Amino acid sequence: MHRNLSSSQIQRLFQHGDRPWNIGVIAAALIVPALMLAIGWMLWRDSAAARLAYGWNFLTPTLNASWNPVADEFQAWPFIYGTMLTSITALILSLPVSLGAAIFLAEISPNWLYQPLSWMAELLAAIPSVIYGLWGIFIFLPKVVTPIGNALFLMLGSTPWLGKFFEGPVPVSGSSRLAASLILAIMITPTIAAVTRDVFLAIPITQREASLALGATHWETIWQVLFPYGLSGILGAVILGLGRALGETMAVTMVIGNSIEGSLSLLRPGYTMSSLIANEFAEATGILHSQALIEIGLILFIMTLILNMAARYLVWRVARRNPQEART
Repeated sequence: MHRNLSSSQIQRLFQHGDRPWNIGVIAAALIVPALMLAIGWMLWRDSAAARLAYGWNFLTPTLNASWNPVADEFQAWPFIYGTMLTSITALILSLPVSLGAAIFLAEISPNWLYQPLSWMAELLAAIPSVIYGLWGIFIFLPKVVTPIGNALFLMLGSTPWLGKFFEGPVPVSGSSRLAASLILAIMITPTIAAVTRDVFLAIPITQREASLALGATHWETIWQVLFPYGLSGILGAVILGLGRALGETMAVTMVIGNSIEGSLSLLRPGYTMSSLIANEFAEATGILHSQALIEIGLILFIMTLILNMAARYLVWRVARRNPQEART
């Protein structure tokens, strides 16, 4: 004969489900570092011959770096430099536009305009990179990049300090590091703007009301209250955009010119690490050639890892000043 279960017995019965649930959640969380370690180990293992053959000379900064698969001569500096130059330039160009768009959407835009603009920003972030590349080749390069590049060459090409970064003019095709930087800036702007918009919208309305009640203007409220309050989230958005710029492949490959040269100029064709791997890995026949490309991938992996660790540290430092964001 079954007796009725009390409420406490029913509660204890359902509590037994916590243990498998917790085990499953922990296992799912451990998959992430396991995958990261597996990728890092694969890159390290499969680049052993290149690391042994070239050592630290593979990374030596030099304008005369060689990348000659026929002679098995490989140095990575031009591609590291191209990746850093295009990504940082793209971030510098994108940041003011991204923050301005986020401020407008979250704080200024009327309700009837907010939703269409938000959809457009998210749609831009979802466009495949190959579409950006095609648009860049046929429209953006001849109509925008070439005039801007030639203007920069005329204005800054002869200056003592900046001249080496603006040697030119840009090629007739427009393919250059400047083209890659501008395309990357367009690609990362929706990402930074959308995340920053969400950060502003998550700030409690009481912060705005308190600032306005004390006599602050709308701009002072945004700059002196909302920005400091959401700084950790904004930093996260910026790092997310920079991470995409570092790893972007197809669009950059289509507009950067894919040239191995020692020039530091933003107006000359070049290579990034990801575009080099995309262009040459399928055609690599020699062991050293393929392993040198894998070592390029290892360097990019380490750069991205260091960037994310530095970003988490910055976010932690900012969040520590604001206890309400301590878990950001």
